[in-house]
Amino acid sequence: MFTVSFLAEHVGGEVLGDGSLAITGLAPAEGALEGELTFAEKPSYLAEAEKSQASAVLVAGSIESSSKVLIRVQNPRVAMAKILPLFFPPEEFPAGIHPSAVVEGEVHPTAHVGPHCVIGAGVQIGESSVLMGGNHIGRDTRIGRDVRLHPNVVLYARTQLGDRVTIHAGTTIGSDGYGYVFDQGRHLKMPQVGYVVIEDDVEIGANTAIDRGALGATRIGKGTKIDNLVHVAHNVVMGKHCLIMGQVGFAGSTHLSDYVVIASQSGIAGHLKIGPQATIGAKSGVMRDIEAGGTVLGYPAAPDKQAKRQWIAATQLPDALKRLKALEKRVTGS
Repeated sequence: MFTVSFLAEHVGGEVLGDGSLAITGLAPAEGALEGELTFAEKPSYLAEAEKSQASAVLVAGSIESSSKVLIRVQNPRVAMAKILPLFFPPEEFPAGIHPSAVVEGEVHPTAHVGPHCVIGAGVQIGESSVLMGGNHIGRDTRIGRDVRLHPNVVLYARTQLGDRVTIHAGTTIGSDGYGYVFDQGRHLKMPQVGYVVIEDDVEIGANTAIDRGALGATRIGKGTKIDNLVHVAHNVVMGKHCLIMGQVGFAGSTHLSDYVVIASQSGIAGHLKIGPQATIGAKSGVMRDIEAGGTVLGYPAAPDKQAKRQWIAATQLPDALKRLKALEKRVTGS
């Protein structure tokens, strides 16, 4: 339980109304109860919040209310992201190693190793890191501090994780890249002998696969967030603070600059260069480099304005065909 004044101070906001009011939880406006805090980014959303039983509302700008206590902030979503951990703090895990774990490497005394984990020779696990259970950590892997591996995450040999990395259940880091050469009527495997580097503050969703480099590193830059069911092929390099949404696939050796955003179910061909702050729309097939700040859509992906014109033109094709047939009849007389 926290007072409105405490929450406002926590997010750098301004209280309009009774700052001593106690807040017991958070909820969307349509289901909020007395004692709970909700948020309204726009005046139209405030109307819904005022109808609710919520005791206080996070608002932006000059929004005012005659019936609710307000916390005025610059961005209600950012403020909510800062308040949520107060009411829903991360689960804590006691330091120590479960008796069922098999440990050959070095585990910091403050780290937690859960049941049925296997930690290979030469592994180093940093301060306050958590392996929840069923994790397999290959030889010579380095795990930084405050890392959290959810159940059944697998790290192949020589993987490097920075600090405060979170990897969700079922994800595999460092598996073989997809490399073959055709020789005498068969596909001969090209050994993939590189590794994966995950920099600080990266979060990776469930059931994602990141392949190790063929020779060097596959690298995920600091602060990048990867959704569920993403495939990252060998020697892909992602810059800092990229956003990669669900079911995106990368072919090998593509380079993303910083702050790239890729929407769901897109496919990125290999050996491309994606410029800083580029945006790729959902279900796009990217076959060419993208310039800094560029936005592309469609399959094959094209600059957004061009793609939209093509889509509009496609909807006009049935009528255009009817007109063409009518003209043919007039010309041929049949």
